[in-house]
Amino acid sequence: MKIVEKDSWLNPVADKVQERYNRYLNKLHLIENQYGSLCTFATAYMFFGFHYDRVRRGWWYREYAPAAHYLSLFGDFNDWNRYANPLENDGHGVWTIFLPDAEYKDKLVHGSLLKVIVQSSIGEQERIPVYVNKVLQDDTTKDFAAQFWNPKQPYIFENQSPVLNDEPLLIYEAHVGMAQEKEGVGTYNEFIANVLPRIKDGGYNAVQLMAIAEHPYYGSFGYHVSNFFAASSRFGTPEELKKLVDTAHGMGLRVIMDLVHSHTVKNTREGINLFDGTEYQYLKPGREGEHPQWDSKLFDYGKTETLQLLLSNVRYWLDEFHFDGFRFDGVTSMLYKNHGIDTVYDSPWQYFGDNIDNDAVTYLQLANNLIHNIDNQYVTIAEDVSGMPGLCAPIDDGGIGFDYRLGMGLPDFWIKVLKDQPEEQWNMHEFFFTMTNRLPDVKTIAYAESHDQALVGDKTLAFRLMDKEMYTAMDKASPNLIIDRGIALHKMIRLFTIALGGDAWLNFMGNEFGHPEWIDFPRYDNGWSYKYAKRQWSLADNSCLKYHWLGDFDKAMIDFVKKTKVMQAAPAWLLNADEDNKTIVFERNNLIFVFNWGQKSLPDYRINVKQTGDYKIILTTDEKRFGGFENIDRNAIFPSEKNNDEVTMRIYNVARTATVYQAKQ
Repeated sequence: MKIVEKDSWLNPVADKVQERYNRYLNKLHLIENQYGSLCTFATAYMFFGFHYDRVRRGWWYREYAPAAHYLSLFGDFNDWNRYANPLENDGHGVWTIFLPDAEYKDKLVHGSLLKVIVQSSIGEQERIPVYVNKVLQDDTTKDFAAQFWNPKQPYIFENQSPVLNDEPLLIYEAHVGMAQEKEGVGTYNEFIANVLPRIKDGGYNAVQLMAIAEHPYYGSFGYHVSNFFAASSRFGTPEELKKLVDTAHGMGLRVIMDLVHSHTVKNTREGINLFDGTEYQYLKPGREGEHPQWDSKLFDYGKTETLQLLLSNVRYWLDEFHFDGFRFDGVTSMLYKNHGIDTVYDSPWQYFGDNIDNDAVTYLQLANNLIHNIDNQYVTIAEDVSGMPGLCAPIDDGGIGFDYRLGMGLPDFWIKVLKDQPEEQWNMHEFFFTMTNRLPDVKTIAYAESHDQALVGDKTLAFRLMDKEMYTAMDKASPNLIIDRGIALHKMIRLFTIALGGDAWLNFMGNEFGHPEWIDFPRYDNGWSYKYAKRQWSLADNSCLKYHWLGDFDKAMIDFVKKTKVMQAAPAWLLNADEDNKTIVFERNNLIFVFNWGQKSLPDYRINVKQTGDYKIILTTDEKRFGGFENIDRNAIFPSEKNNDEVTMRIYNVARTATVYQAKQ
């Protein structure tokens, strides 16, 4: 297969790569033979749940529960009579009830609350219908119930999804609930009014939304999903989410959903666990179905019913909400039976041996097939730290079919550097190698820090660099050496990472201006406070504060990578790695990048360049508008010198400064 032809390291497992592809083909053909096509297979959400019958005039409710003994629907439509509306089993595990308009038109109405009784071998349970589109939590009891959702005026989309053309994918990762400055849960409408314009103004061309699928615990960051077909009602209605996506499209922003198909909550009152009384309806039974670190349940991707549930969920978000693709969470956990815990990936057999969950691999291949066949402009991103071969290769080449992988090693590297290494020990060759250590045909999303670093118990780059000084010395009138150093390195780290680390870029909201506070969701230990579950946009807006400098630099950096197309260019060429003076010089797309990570400014510093000519500065972190000191004259011209076959240039190499030079045309 092509991925083996391109990478001889895979030769020992060439037959395993072929087996991986054959398993995918076999599963795909089984689905196509039974359902006609993969797209048809992924339409379970059009059958299960509530659907109106225009011929018989009434509502069907269907549920799949093969091991259950009895199901009945109850809610305010029948005065919460638990057994007045039993469902019938068709003999194949599909339970059905029809509610005619003649009897229920004025009872089963938009907004009605309901649940389903499930009797099984584990007794009687009150459950949330699996395919329900809206779930509501009672403010007093904190109990969840399904909500019958049938608005008189369904949302009509007005805008087409934008095409990026020749721009790199520049993602702004956001959490709707904590995207507001108020102490409380933000809404979809507030996000439209207050946050989308900021993202657009910052130059980003995509929004990645976290915590969209309903989850019972707000503090899970949306990663313990209970109701896969319900947009979280904490933030508003499904129509308001559709409006958010539509509005973003109208602003030229694509919208990517953070999709959690790697695990689900253990909860039985809200989630799908033990729905029909068995562990194995959709999930793996016993210890195999327990995630040892996440306190959650794991899907059995080998079951047809699980595949149909998850693939239908993929199509649901695309069809109904017009998302432009997905960032698949926890892919490493899915791929390996040990979830990648404490594993060193130093052999091809680590990727094709007994530790691989082959059914999960096949599911991810089917999901990518489905998404790209619906629209080849849709984007899929894998959160994988293992380096699975072929992750971003076409399926027919032996790959798994993702468009991008997250460069998860990059933020980990910066944590290691800032936390464990004194500046004097920073290794310039390691800096460059870490940023560029990837296969050229594996499209990577670079990012300097992850959303996990913003949580209580960890530190963002800004907080790790400046710590408590941020509380007292971020006023522009307050000189402070620690803040000066932190601001300088914050800009350098981000520019270095975006220029070298990948083909696309990811930023978590607030990191662009060095947000000072961590995220602490309301919980018992903090008195259920929302004080830290927010973003302080006013800090970046205040021209008297130094946060403004970082925000302005981020805008300039994003504009720079768009105009120069540096992220789409051939890999960078290392020209100098000066360990003594902590300076890195590299060329990419005919631009010369100079990063002085050291504490010494070096006048008349000679660097190598690739072509002769006069050079000018097109970007420097040392501009005053970015919190620099303007030690370099932006208007200066730097002539090159040729000595035999070597071309060099003399510059003022300013301490803790990054500068980009371009040959004058």
